[in-house]
Amino acid sequence: MEERAVEIAIIGAGVGGLTTALRLHQVGYVPKLYEAATEMRELGVGIAIQPYGTKELTELGLYERFAAVSVEAKESVYYNQWGQEIYRELCGKHIGYDYDQRFIHRGILQMLLYRAVRERLGDNAVVLGARCLGYEQDDDGVTVHFEPRKPGVPREIHADIVIGADGIKSTIRTQMHPSSAYPKYSGITLWRGVTLMPPYKTGGTICHIGAPSQWSLIIYPILDNADNQGNTLINWVVEEMDRPEIVEDWNQPAPVDPIKDWFYECDLGFLSVPDLIQKSRESYLFPMMDHDPLDSWTDGRVCLLGDAAHAMYPRGGNGTCQALVDARVIAEKLASIPDPVEALKAYEDERLEVANRIVLANRGDGPEVVRRIVEERTGGKPFDNIEDVLPFEEADAIFQEYHRLAGMPRPNQPARKSDCKSVFFPEWTGGQRQKEHQ
Repeated sequence: MEERAVEIAIIGAGVGGLTTALRLHQVGYVPKLYEAATEMRELGVGIAIQPYGTKELTELGLYERFAAVSVEAKESVYYNQWGQEIYRELCGKHIGYDYDQRFIHRGILQMLLYRAVRERLGDNAVVLGARCLGYEQDDDGVTVHFEPRKPGVPREIHADIVIGADGIKSTIRTQMHPSSAYPKYSGITLWRGVTLMPPYKTGGTICHIGAPSQWSLIIYPILDNADNQGNTLINWVVEEMDRPEIVEDWNQPAPVDPIKDWFYECDLGFLSVPDLIQKSRESYLFPMMDHDPLDSWTDGRVCLLGDAAHAMYPRGGNGTCQALVDARVIAEKLASIPDPVEALKAYEDERLEVANRIVLANRGDGPEVVRRIVEERTGGKPFDNIEDVLPFEEADAIFQEYHRLAGMPRPNQPARKSDCKSVFFPEWTGGQRQKEHQ
């Protein structure tokens, strides 16, 4: 494809920024990325990539690489704090989607994309150690100012278009929307960690456990045979309610001692939750935050993308996936609309409402609402028959509605009228319930 003579600067080399560079390259652009970090490292823990996210990576020609370092999701199961099953659903191709749902370490995905960018756009496509300070623009383009953190990093660059993919603390967003500079704390603190252990259940099961008024725990595998001895790296996330706000840093190490005794009443049968937590090989604290939805993502030749545009609570596996969609849409608009200002506005028009809806959805319980319903209806006590507490049809309607709202309706199922529209829920997949719960 003929190279397009438009200079595009992407601020931030996270998953969103790197994917945008690859999408732009597909349609003939050669963008340059500017990243504040002085080196690229595998930071973070696990993330879920929904089928629509896998579709985006497949279209970039990266599926084989992605599949080799991730785990296919096969089922998603919800339990109360006693370990009793509430609802079960199949995932990805197992329910009829065209693409897998997969689990992966965020840092591994970022490095996979980083290597692909360097292969396709050149070793100099990513400038590390360039901390963005702000921008200014005129009719001819945009000037971006940097604080160099490494020798050779420019103090400013000029581009025709600037894409702010610089995360939840985005400098570009702060300049564009000063009143929305600071994220909002939810009152919930996340304990996140990984544990090396034998595979459990299907080897691709994500478990949602607990009474939301007390604690919630999400468990899923992110790397098979991680030690070459058959053990799987398991990602876990604990939500602690009403903890005072802490420093917003995904990489703040924290020992698990304060939470290790929370889970002894939980009897899953196939997995010891206390052992999972206590045997964690690394664990971190992070306050669960998002931004209020914006009414615009564009300022002339400058736009926002990914967390800079729509930071959301990590529920339902949509945050990263929405950034992947952003990348495709912005590339499509820039390739098809000659005026870059009009192209960026068309990108905003297509994406803003959808992403904002998910931001608001995740401020509720998201998919976890079924656990809250059961807790409220049982008073937090064990139940005898889940059908007497939360009938399958009621739970299933909740999940179908979230599928639809997130733009990913269940395959091969007709649309159904739902009374769940006052609450937004995530886009998992078709429901089942074990025979003993029917």
